[in-house]
Amino acid sequence: MDMNSTSGKNKVRRRRGVLRSWLLAGGLALGTAATVAACGSSSSSTAAGSPSSSSPAGASSSASATISAKSVPGVGTVLVNGQGQTLYMLTSEKGGKITCTQANGCTQAWPETLLTNGATTAKAGSGVQSSLLGTVKDASGNLEVTYNHWPLYTFSGDSGPGVAKGQGLTSFGGTWYVLNGSGNPVTSRAASG
Repeated sequence: MDMNSTSGKNKVRRRRGVLRSWLLAGGLALGTAATVAACGSSSSSTAAGSPSSSSPAGASSSASATISAKSVPGVGTVLVNGQGQTLYMLTSEKGGKITCTQANGCTQAWPETLLTNGATTAKAGSGVQSSLLGTVKDASGNLEVTYNHWPLYTFSGDSGPGVAKGQGLTSFGGTWYVLNGSGNPVTSRAASG
């Protein structure tokens, strides 16, 4: 009887262990999905195809990343991605030196603008000089889009296109600014009117 009692308890423990594992895995998946959604990144809607499996979850990518210049309230005519999201540069990354990484948590708040596997250049949209577009490899070996040698990022605090809440914020070793079509940081807010 003791043997059956012990065996029964072990079965219950195993079931609880399996249940805990499933609950933990489900919770992690749900938490990851919520984090990605909260970061303003939506890989499925920003990618023409699947992003590479080595791309960070918060990265903004598309099969052929298009960079354009559009008017954004508060900052003027600045660079945006193909979805109209405002693009930023970090002052500590002058000359394409990557300091915003997945390892230091920066790309959680400031998703990189990446090319997908196979793509080698970004597409110049209206108001953008194709000669200023380039790429730099991030710490994971992914190609990040640059403009006038500045790696480009979106900001998780921007609710959508036409928003620039990241303008002038200081974090991760520098200050975040939008870029104009000439590739220069816009370091002030535009006059509101």
